[in-house]
Amino acid sequence: MTALNTIDVGTQGSSGATAMSVGVQPRRQGVPAPATARGIVEVTGLHKTYGRIAAVQDVSFSVGEGEIFGILGPNGAGKTTTVECISGLRRHEGGTITVLGLDPQRDRDALREVVGVQLQEGSMRSELKVWELVHLFASFYRNPRDETELIDLLGLTPKRNASYRSLSGGQKQRLSVALALIGNPRIAILDELTTGLDPQARRDTWELIEQVRDQDVTILLVTHFMDEAERLCDRVAIVDKGRVIAMGTPTGLAQREGGGNHMRFQPSQRFDESVIAGLPGINRVERQGSRVVVSGTGDLVNRVTQALGAIGVQVDDIQLESATLEDAFVRLTSRPRVVGRSDQS
Repeated sequence: MTALNTIDVGTQGSSGATAMSVGVQPRRQGVPAPATARGIVEVTGLHKTYGRIAAVQDVSFSVGEGEIFGILGPNGAGKTTTVECISGLRRHEGGTITVLGLDPQRDRDALREVVGVQLQEGSMRSELKVWELVHLFASFYRNPRDETELIDLLGLTPKRNASYRSLSGGQKQRLSVALALIGNPRIAILDELTTGLDPQARRDTWELIEQVRDQDVTILLVTHFMDEAERLCDRVAIVDKGRVIAMGTPTGLAQREGGGNHMRFQPSQRFDESVIAGLPGINRVERQGSRVVVSGTGDLVNRVTQALGAIGVQVDDIQLESATLEDAFVRLTSRPRVVGRSDQS
């Protein structure tokens, strides 16, 4: 594992994530780093290329203190590159970034005192025990958190003496977060933290992220799971092809970009969709097998049932749903994708 490209502690494991703890000073005892006028993280016109490929193009957003700010997007959209530039792990070619008033390229040493990073890919010596890894990372910093307290906070006390190779996927993610928090960061960057986890482990990890925020840590959360963003994030930026294409609260984006409410029903017979497609407030009409889905605003039920009743079509088994962040995501990225959802509200 590499901590800001300076310390090699292992070889590539078969699974798990890189955890980088780059915070040192405790917030409540030290003098806080200066924040910008608008947010503690400011990204303006960010641009990053790999050869001829523009991974990030003109990305801009601001993160306020205490937020869980989500960065969403399809695979290859530029999400990880963006947060790697913010954390100082990659150099960007254009635009500006400030983190608590610091420049990630010019002030990398100071940045390590305020930002903790857990990355999607990583390496870890599989034979090292949980406590050994936490102790090793604690040794990187002048004023780390209490190791035993942190292990207990993240629910790893029963696995304290277990080797890394013996941990489950969820336990490895908890350890990743522990290593990212060992230095008392003010900001934590968590990249695809729940990818590959089973449903229960995902929910446990969500609770863990909320606990981290309750420790007065601002979180940048990279994910492609829509239910995760809806549960956790105060605001989200949707990134596609290296650009921010929408930003706002999950609920606000769902209402604004998700196509309105959805009315699903079973018609008594087939009908010409133009009968309802041209009604006021109707945005879209589509068939899903024998059922019909109408998206739009206002009183869809009365509008649709009256129009179809006038031509002798009965409407049965009506279901009315509000637009979701997933609806907004699919409409904005212009291509259906497999995105995570569950019954978790």
